[in-house]
Amino acid sequence: MALSTAQRVADALRDRIEGGRLPPGTQLSEEALGRELGVSRNTLREAFRLLVHESLVVHRLNRGVFVRVLEPADVTDIYRVRAALETAGVRAADGAGAALRAAVTEAVARGERAAADGDWQEVGSADLRFHRALAGLSGSARIDSAMDRLLAELRLAFHAMPSPRRFHEPFLPRNRALATLLENGEYGRAEAELTTYLDDARQLILDTMREAAP
Repeated sequence: MALSTAQRVADALRDRIEGGRLPPGTQLSEEALGRELGVSRNTLREAFRLLVHESLVVHRLNRGVFVRVLEPADVTDIYRVRAALETAGVRAADGAGAALRAAVTEAVARGERAAADGDWQEVGSADLRFHRALAGLSGSARIDSAMDRLLAELRLAFHAMPSPRRFHEPFLPRNRALATLLENGEYGRAEAELTTYLDDARQLILDTMREAAP
């Protein structure tokens, strides 16, 4: 089924949010985006409505549309859903096709290359791809779609971290270790490690958000 223009615009804006180019609190200008994307204000407004439904942007009366700023409760809920989807992928890994399994190891390698280049924004993007690939081992289009929306929200949480390097660097070897466990068929150990990993990442973000709160 062909995507509508509004859906394509929403996809483009979601990609920018996930890629870190539209940080939390950014106002989305109808005039500037309409000119840049070559679409009408009505099309943009429909795209905004789609993104509001995905909890990526908020509409503030008489002020406009803004990229959402997450609260601690949002982070807790995101990680609860992530744990369900990603552990489901790990449990399905034994029956996953070669391409799905390769996506996991390639995402790890991309993160390591980005770290070697000192590109910590890209390390964050590679980390999101890694976790999407873990969930993708389920081979479910619905899980893939849910993860796309969820990880775009998660990028908003990353902005709470004052240093991308300090946040992402400790997880690079843990990504490699998870990929190795899967390659070796140690699925139970991989699931246990993933659960601890997600708990640690969630707590790190929550602690930072609470320390920064007035």
